[in-house]
Amino acid sequence: MNSIQPTPWYRQFWPWFIIALPFTAVVASFATLIIATQNPDGLVADNYYKEGLGINQALARDQQAAALGLSGLVRLDNNTQKLILTLTATGPVTQYTDLQLRMVHPTRQHLDRTLSLTHEGDDRWSTPLVPLSSGHWHLQLESAQGDWRMTGRLLQPEQQQAVLQPQAG
Repeated sequence: MNSIQPTPWYRQFWPWFIIALPFTAVVASFATLIIATQNPDGLVADNYYKEGLGINQALARDQQAAALGLSGLVRLDNNTQKLILTLTATGPVTQYTDLQLRMVHPTRQHLDRTLSLTHEGDDRWSTPLVPLSSGHWHLQLESAQGDWRMTGRLLQPEQQQAVLQPQAG
């Protein structure tokens, strides 16, 4: 008699296929865990509730900038590694000697920067700038006293300049 010996289970396709499905889910969960621990979600503002309460103060600062007729153009000069601001207003702009520019990354708080701008004369201010990482950047220009502000957006590396204006409120 000719007896057919069945092949052992570990040499069959279907048992390994069924084992591979949950094993793939386990590997994917470990990969997700590694990605989550290396790239934690960053809140742009830790005290978002307090900032939400202060929205009226921020709107007043925007209205003050609009009343002064302020607008600006931020330009990144890669040759000199400088950020150059050209400021225009209905009145003289030379009275604004101390200006601060906040560069806020929407999702990575550790990339945020606050730059103090130096008046170069007439309507120009500048500051040294290390190259920015790629992505969207929110720009906020304000006086050192904090009585007005203007905002704008910059997409790096595609854009080398951004317009700053008071937010319409």
